[in-house]
Amino acid sequence: MDFIKQYIIQSISAASNNLRLDTQKIEVVGLLRELIAKADNLEKEIKLMKTTTELSTFAIRLDEIYRYLTQGTIDLLKISDKFKEHSRYLISDMSRLLDAVNPTKFRETISKIRENGLTNGIDRSINYGTAHSSHFEKSETEILKEKIIMEDEPVEPGTLFQNFEDAILQPIKNVDELLKALLVSNPDSEELIKYCEILESNGNLAEERGFEIISNMHNIVAKALLLVRANELSPTKEIVESMRACLIVIVAVVKGKDVDITSYLNRAESFGRQIKSIKIEG
Repeated sequence: MDFIKQYIIQSISAASNNLRLDTQKIEVVGLLRELIAKADNLEKEIKLMKTTTELSTFAIRLDEIYRYLTQGTIDLLKISDKFKEHSRYLISDMSRLLDAVNPTKFRETISKIRENGLTNGIDRSINYGTAHSSHFEKSETEILKEKIIMEDEPVEPGTLFQNFEDAILQPIKNVDELLKALLVSNPDSEELIKYCEILESNGNLAEERGFEIISNMHNIVAKALLLVRANELSPTKEIVESMRACLIVIVAVVKGKDVDITSYLNRAESFGRQIKSIKIEG
């Protein structure tokens, strides 16, 4: 078994050891370990897991670990501390996953996403030039979900990763207000630059901690704001909601919210692909 699989499997085991597990939950942990151990393409398996409600949040966390192990150089002097951090960070997501599925449900979910795997290649990108605003009207469920994710929560002293979480979450509310303001007024150039710098800084902080998805979401919003400032991107309702999808993913992942964010993650990543090739002139 290769190092990456061993690292992830042992992280899962370490996280599960911090939970009170009954027989069924122990079996699910075993199935999860087996899934990773036997995966021919681990990256693809994790991506497929991100497409289903029951597994998406946990899969996002696995993806963070996978990217840390496969992108860039691993500092062997710090690998033990990093392993402990990854394992601790998996605990809450592991707990929610084990509450959401039993062994039968887990097997059915994995079979379903594998059967649907071929459809994952369908382009989910949004045609921002021709899309109609009515196509993006939100349901009451979506509005409530966003409220649950984005609402402020009391901070408990000594919370794990509190400093990191505070640094990431503190500016999000102001950025969200800025995005909403783009729909009704011309953007202030200096304010756009200010928040681009904050987003880029926090994106780098997340990358340093090995949280690639959080980093990527920051970078997408930062680039989009720079494109808006350069008049290369018009802040339409669709564009603004795509940027807000990035913020929602950031908050949900950092807070460990027990809410399905698959649609927001898909939209955010699709938007990121849309603007990737757009050059910022001047």
